[in-house]
Parts: sequence; structure tokens; C-alpha cells
Amino acid sequence: MFRIPDLKKKILFTGLFLVLYRLGSFVPIPGVDASALKAFFEGAKEGGNTLFGLLDLFVGGNFERASVFALGIMPYITASIVLQLLGSIVPYFEKLRKEGAEGQKKLNQITRYATVGLAAFNAVTITMWLANLTGNVVPLKGFLFHFTGIVTLVTGTMIVMWIGEQITEHGIGNGISLIIFAGIISRYPEGFILMFQKINAEPVYAWKAALAIVVMVAVTAAVIFVTEAIRKIPVQYSKRIVGRRVYGGQSSYIPLRVNTAGVIPIIFAQSVLMFPATIAQFFGGQSGFWVGLQRMLSPGAILYTILYVGLIIFFAYFYTAIVLNPTEMAENMVKYGGHIPGKKPGKRTAEYINKVLTRITLPGAVFFAFVALLPELMSHRFDLPFYFGGTGLIIVVGVALDTVQQIESHLTMRHYDGFMKKGKLRGRSS
Repeated sequence: MFRIPDLKKKILFTGLFLVLYRLGSFVPIPGVDASALKAFFEGAKEGGNTLFGLLDLFVGGNFERASVFALGIMPYITASIVLQLLGSIVPYFEKLRKEGAEGQKKLNQITRYATVGLAAFNAVTITMWLANLTGNVVPLKGFLFHFTGIVTLVTGTMIVMWIGEQITEHGIGNGISLIIFAGIISRYPEGFILMFQKINAEPVYAWKAALAIVVMVAVTAAVIFVTEAIRKIPVQYSKRIVGRRVYGGQSSYIPLRVNTAGVIPIIFAQSVLMFPATIAQFFGGQSGFWVGLQRMLSPGAILYTILYVGLIIFFAYFYTAIVLNPTEMAENMVKYGGHIPGKKPGKRTAEYINKVLTRITLPGAVFFAFVALLPELMSHRFDLPFYFGGTGLIIVVGVALDTVQQIESHLTMRHYDGFMKKGKLRGRSS
């Protein structure tokens, strides 16, 4: 990688900006007692999973530390997902999506404005929540704390978004995804240190730790396999003569991913289930109803597990239907003179694509539902001192694969072997 000056520059640029992001993660919001907030989160973790824990996972512990990057990139991710969903429902956004580069530029601008609005709303909610916490988390409550807190949090989100865009433009990989990636893996070193400390304190724990590492490697390999798995639908293009040129007359295929929706179904399912549990924990008091609701919707409970798996499968089908339109795909094939062998163009082709999507989505959704339940299994069976599996693992694998593929394309474009080989020059470089 470092033999190509341009690629070396991109990698170093990406690394530098990720380091800057992690450094900013330790700058606290003015007026917050970080030690009191940490004590509160430790108590909240004992009481069950909450939306705050989910948010803290994506921002790499920034929320727990009440840093200036506490909101992280989540407002931008939320705005992007909402606009993507609206692109299949609202005609205006659907038109922008089809306008190419110019339409994408407008969508990006709308996403930025929506990010500022969501960040401001989240910042107001968080500062009010911090001010009302027990344990004197905010020693001096008042207008000044709320004002500085809101401005700091919104500015932090815009800085993180800018860092992500700079990485995408001048670095390697998708900047927004890499920021989430960096936040998630930042927890792993501390977790492994705690594991080895536990081995030193309890030598009998060594076999559990060894087995846990084997399971982690195997599950990671399985996630990579399913993430990369595609179903190829063959497409034959007819010959077309335009002037003196002949177009088409060749075979291709439509790659349909087993996991088209990615990590979105797990995020949606977690948010739906954790919302009532969060309300019960922080606003329900100690009454029997709220305590019972919190217990039933806590990870490990039978009702929680059944609802969690069901919601993941539902959202997998829902999101796949939003992002992939079989009718539109069939119309595009007819437009460019293509057809699926043995299937009539138009309605029959759309029905066939929809049938294939329905069949391949189920095993992918079931597998990722298992991965989503993995943290609970690892924590109880192996007494693992850190979060492994679920949303974090799928994001880490997806971002790592995408980044490696981009590095591969730079190497092969310049006649080098792939990333996983020795990197020898093949032929003459351009």
C-alpha cells in the first residue's frame, strides 16, 4: 500500500483525521461532572439496556463521557435514513434521486440542514436530561449550562460530519462509516485487557477466554461470508445497431445481496424495543407495572427475544422493499434491451425478481437476528467483559470490507497484486 504515493497519502490522511476525532472524544461539555455521569451509567447498565446505551455504542463512549462529540454522527445517519425512505414515498425526493449528480448534491444539502435540526433537538433533550439527573451530574444548572451545552453538542456534530466528509473526499473509505467503526473498535482494547486481568486473577477462566476467542473468530468469518453473499440473476442483452456501432449481445447478471438491508433492521428493532424500557426506567418510578415492563423488555427475557427476532425479520423485508424495486429493475432491463432467460420482460420479470428477493432475505435476516442476540450469549456463557456481536460486529465487518475493497481497487488499477498478497508489481505501472 505504501509503495503508491497517492494511496499512502490517502491512508495517512484517514488515520490522522480519525486520531483527531478520538482526541475530541475526551473533551467534556462545560458544566458536567464526568465522574458522576459515569457512576449513573454504570447503574443504568445494571438496570438493563436503554436507548442511551445504544447511542453510546455508536459514538464510542462519547455519550457516557459527555464529550463535545456526544451526539457523534447519529443525527446525520438518522437524517440520511429518513431521506432515503422518503425517496421511495415522496415524489420530490424520488425525482431528486433520479437526477444523477445534481440531484444527489441537492439531497446532500437537505441532509445537512436536517442534521442541524435533529442535532439541535437532541442537544436540547440531552441538556434537559442531564440537568434533571440525580447525583449532582450538573452542579450549576441554569440558562448558561443549557445554552453552552446545546451550542457545543450541535457544533460537535457538525465537526464530526465535516471530518467524515473530508475522509471520504481526500482519504480512503467512507468517512461517516469509518467514524462509527473507530468508535466501536475503541472499546475492544480495554475489553481484552480486562479479559487478561481476569485470567491472571482466576486461571480457571483461561479456557473460557480461549473458547470465547475461537467463537469470536468463527462468528466474524460467518458474518463476512453472509455480508458478501449474493444471488446472481443472469441477464441477456440483445444486439442493437446504432449507426455503425453494435451494442449489447452480451450476458451479465444482477447481484442481489442476501443481506440487502445491512445493519438497519437491527438498529430499528433495538430502538423500538429499548424505547419503552428506557421510559420505564427513567420515568416510571418503582411501581409494579413499570418494573414488570422493564423486566420483560430487558435483554435475555423470553418476550424481548421473541419480539427482537420478529422485528429484525420484519424490518429486513421492509427496508429491502424500500431500497429495491423489482418493477423499476424490470423496466430498466427492457429500456436497455435486456431480459432474464426464460422470463417474459415486464411484469413476469418483476415477479421473478421479487420472488428471489423474498427467498434470499429470510435466511439473511435470521442469521443477523442470531448475531444480534450474540452479545447476550457471549456475556452469560463466557462472562465476556466487553460488547461483542450484534450491531457493532456487523458495522465493523461491513466498513472493513468496504475499505479493503477500495484499497484493492487502487492496487490493481496500478498493476499491483491485491491487498492480501505480497504486493508485487505486475507488469509495468501506468
